[in-house]
Amino acid sequence: QVQFVESGGGLVQPGGSLRLSCVASGSRVYIVRMGWYRQAPGKQRELVATITNGGTTKYADSAKGRFAISRDNAKNTVYLQMNSLNAEDTAVYFCTADSVFGTIGWGQGTQVTVSS
Repeated sequence: QVQFVESGGGLVQPGGSLRLSCVASGSRVYIVRMGWYRQAPGKQRELVATITNGGTTKYADSAKGRFAISRDNAKNTVYLQMNSLNAEDTAVYFCTADSVFGTIGWGQGTQVTVSS
């Protein structure tokens, strides 16, 4: 069973930056895409960004121009650089990975709080 280790969340002031990391291990299938979703209190989980093993990226409109997703395929690690953070970015951020058959798992989540 695939396991995810997420890190990098925390408290940051508006306008600040954070870098999230996620390592996926133990997968018995080839991971073709990794990504980040987030869930704010009282809201549904939503896409933030994904990246394929070929480097194709997809971003939510709210993340475009501020966030950058990257990946180390050899280490099954995905990163999310978040800049110009604001209060609306406050949420639990979840890492996920897909095989050709679909989603293979979710991380436990890391809290990101943007507050002065």
